[in-house]
Amino acid sequence: MTDDRIPPEDHASPDAPTVAVVGLGYVGSCLAATLADRGSHVVGVDVDTALVDELGAGVVRFAEQGLKDMVGRAVSAGRLRVTTDFTAVTAADVVVIAVGTPAHDDGSLDDRQLRGACLALSGHLRKGQLIVVKSTVTPGTTRSLVASSLGSGGLRAGADFLLAYSPERLAESTALAELRAFPIVVGGLDAPSTRAAADFWRRALGVDVIEQDSLEAAEIVKLADNWWIDLNIALANELAKFCALYEVDVLDVIEAANSIPKGSGHVNILRPSAGVGGSCLTKDPWMVWRAARGHDVDLLTVPASRAVNDGMPEHTARLITDELTALGKDPAASTVAVLGVAFKNNTSDLRSSPARAVVRALAAAGVRIRVHDPLVDTVQAEELLDVRPSATVDEAVRDADCIAVLALHKEFEDIDFGALAVADPCVVMDGRAYYSKEKIAVLRRLGYRYLGIGR
Repeated sequence: MTDDRIPPEDHASPDAPTVAVVGLGYVGSCLAATLADRGSHVVGVDVDTALVDELGAGVVRFAEQGLKDMVGRAVSAGRLRVTTDFTAVTAADVVVIAVGTPAHDDGSLDDRQLRGACLALSGHLRKGQLIVVKSTVTPGTTRSLVASSLGSGGLRAGADFLLAYSPERLAESTALAELRAFPIVVGGLDAPSTRAAADFWRRALGVDVIEQDSLEAAEIVKLADNWWIDLNIALANELAKFCALYEVDVLDVIEAANSIPKGSGHVNILRPSAGVGGSCLTKDPWMVWRAARGHDVDLLTVPASRAVNDGMPEHTARLITDELTALGKDPAASTVAVLGVAFKNNTSDLRSSPARAVVRALAAAGVRIRVHDPLVDTVQAEELLDVRPSATVDEAVRDADCIAVLALHKEFEDIDFGALAVADPCVVMDGRAYYSKEKIAVLRRLGYRYLGIGR
């Protein structure tokens, strides 16, 4: 998706479904806006008064490409309204639950938001409604916690209302395009629930639907996706360390390795980076591990991949300090400018950002730190990093001994490195930019020392 806007799709019709989206965080806001843009009548419900007021005024706090325009269109057209009043769900044909489901420190599901939302909904449901859970949960949660909590108002799942699980599988910065393209997975409490949920998604989003035999199968799909991604990135990170031993560019190795057919696709090694962050990859594997331990099964791949990926920020910091030392610079007398502190490119999300651990490891070595990220909230960034963000790239990099690109936002893609007032020499740490060999050659001609993860 290269355009900043998603063009409107006016599929509105007199029989367009009315959908209540409960939970207007990142996933809920993207889903509500997309459903409304495609013609559904949507009411968004959240207990966060400030968030509801913002969305009602067309203000979006999430840096998702095209979302602000989409919310504005939907609100102006009257197809999206937002409220803190749960009585609004009674008029909906479909209720989608998209509240946050973090994990406790031990990896178990923190179900407080989910339980609270279900209990709040229970007194306002009516017979014949379809309830779809999108929040990430451990297997069995929808059948037990959700069904019983929703049923506390007197209606019974399967008898009075339909209940299905449909995992969200969106990536931040590309979510709106993915909602229109990715297949939707559904699993119901019973066959009628599965059919109803599948029909709803086909009609509302116009996408393919993959039906599962049970709620639990659908719940596991999301966990399997993120378990695989985390494992794959761990492999890429260890491969990067291995390639560095032989002065081999890991991206060349990955490109060649991925050319071989395997199964129904190809070998698909992802790319290494300064660390894994966000709200899903850092917690979902642990939820899998904890759930398995509850059945006396000890999964070995989860702690292995988590240890590898959690160690990458410190590895990145060590690469920087070692390179500064090799250049004759004392790390304790050096300045590192970190560009991009969100957990990935082109997002404002600071949750579990590896930049925090990189900054802390550098600070422990005595390095002076400056940071700049045009997408993140500056107050949140300062609280997270204990560093007041610089207002501009130029301010952040002035006299810096190293520029660490930890998130390559669009705003950083056209930086004129030749015009920057940096120290001589200056290191460029490529933590997530994946600069081409041509770009690396340009940096070296300008006098920079390029440093990558396995490059």
